[in-house]
Amino acid sequence: MPVIAPVPAARPARIPSQRDGAADTAAAGTTVDHLTETYRAHYRSLLGLAALLLDDTASCEDVVQEAFIRVHSARKRVRDPEKTLAYLRQTVVNLSRSALRRRIIGLKLLSKPMPDMASAEEGAYDRLERDSLIKAMKGLQRRQREVLVLRYFADMTEAQVAATLGISLGSVKAYGSRGIAALRIAMEAPA
Repeated sequence: MPVIAPVPAARPARIPSQRDGAADTAAAGTTVDHLTETYRAHYRSLLGLAALLLDDTASCEDVVQEAFIRVHSARKRVRDPEKTLAYLRQTVVNLSRSALRRRIIGLKLLSKPMPDMASAEEGAYDRLERDSLIKAMKGLQRRQREVLVLRYFADMTEAQVAATLGISLGSVKAYGSRGIAALRIAMEAPA
């Protein structure tokens, strides 16, 4: 686990010592050059670590890049430059967890199909029935087809159908019953 120094509110006065050069290096944190070398040397191994946690290459690359960006922005707080790789590994693991968590939440929020929805097989069967009904309707006489369409598909009353077609109410009933009988025969006949 890397050691991250908290940002002090005010800097205390420093007492010079014999190890001033070493203290300046440790206080400066990880340098950009050191981070660049770490990137070159360990990019593939960090990508492999992310691949063990995630399932697609693009997400792995994104996680590793984001880890390097975050370490770069916090490089002054990493006291020991030798622990930069450990800090990067931990960041990759944390970012991978976050990515998986976002995916799980996304899957939970997806709309679930309604339980009363027809399955694909039922939809295909309905389509076949509708096609055979349309074919049977085309085989009817023109008046029978008009009466049945207005009565059952347009949901009109017999009186409204009679008024629309300009025929008597008895004719609507006669055309309707003959049309339904012809449809029954056409739908029951093997195709």
